[in-house]
Amino acid sequence: MARKKPTDNTYVLFNVTYEDGTLSSNRKIPSAELLGPEGDDPAKWLIEAQDRKIGEMSGNPRGAIKAICRTPGQ
Repeated sequence: MARKKPTDNTYVLFNVTYEDGTLSSNRKIPSAELLGPEGDDPAKWLIEAQDRKIGEMSGNPRGAIKAICRTPGQ
């Protein structure tokens, strides 16, 4: 029986504040996406991509992101 390659199934959680004042808590971003020297900047890009996809599917687009921060304990 062949063995599967190990995968990194860990996530980093972010709280997102939008320009209209709404808050989205515990947005999951794979930790493997955040390993570069850019810090948490890729998280913003990935969350924006998630928001675009959700907006397309629901027909209700999200506003612009004002700020993101890791959830406490991350």
